[in-house]
Amino acid sequence: MQNGKKSISPNKLEKEKRMLSDYARYSNLAFKMIAVVLTAFFIGWQVDKWIHIGFPLFTLLFSAGALIAIMVLLIKEFSK
Repeated sequence: MQNGKKSISPNKLEKEKRMLSDYARYSNLAFKMIAVVLTAFFIGWQVDKWIHIGFPLFTLLFSAGALIAIMVLLIKEFSK
């Protein structure tokens, strides 16, 4: 400790950088997942309003498709 400044070890600094990088990576993934599900839900909802089936078929199909797409995205991301 010199001139009242605190010294940070290189290992601790590297660990903090890695933790921030992981946090950014996973929060980015979460926002992508939310965007995919909400977009699919909204498109399915609009198609259901346009077709007038009486049952939210396209909302369910598009939402299920979005969940499958998210699972593929997660598998690709975690296999890196």
